Amino acid sequence: MSHGPSASGGALIAAAPHSRHDDAAYVPVFTGARRVELDAILTRYPSKQAALLPALWMVQDMYGWVSEAAMEEVAQVLSITAAYVKGVVSFYTMYHLHPVGRHFIQVCTTTPCNVCGAEDVVRALLEHTGCGELGLTSADGKFTVIEVECLGACGFATPIMINNAFVESVTPESVSRILLELV
Repeated sequence: MSHGPSASGGALIAAAPHSRHDDAAYVPVFTGARRVELDAILTRYPSKQAALLPALWMVQDMYGWVSEAAMEEVAQVLSITAAYVKGVVSFYTMYHLHPVGRHFIQVCTTTPCNVCGAEDVVRALLEHTGCGELGLTSADGKFTVIEVECLGACGFATPIMINNAFVESVTPESVSRILLELV
């Protein structure tokens, strides 16, 4: 799965909302059309294990996070151990080990972005989303805001990612408009 196309001037490219689940109510991911999609992905790799990252993206795209039950399913489908899957999920920061808001917002706070006002963007996001603190999910379940080291867009400070949509040149003043576009 790619990170969506770049949007200039703070315009948002819509990203699909995620559904939620817990392990007790877990519905397998790799059935029907998703199994066909995974089988097509498997043809592009030398082994099933090599398709682990795309399989995890499929899970996260469906549920918004990767639960223990999902890790077990991925392990079974790819003929690898659940421990190996968990090691990969916990290593990469792009996979969520717990539910996050429907709109997962990452704010670049590396030095170039901080010089251009990233901390003010973070404060505006926390205020307008109701998250209160970085890493917490808003009471309505809509938003989770985190800071990240770099989104690779130093020339367009402050960049943010909302789910898989990239938004450039965000200012504290543009935050409320960007969030309204998500509703």
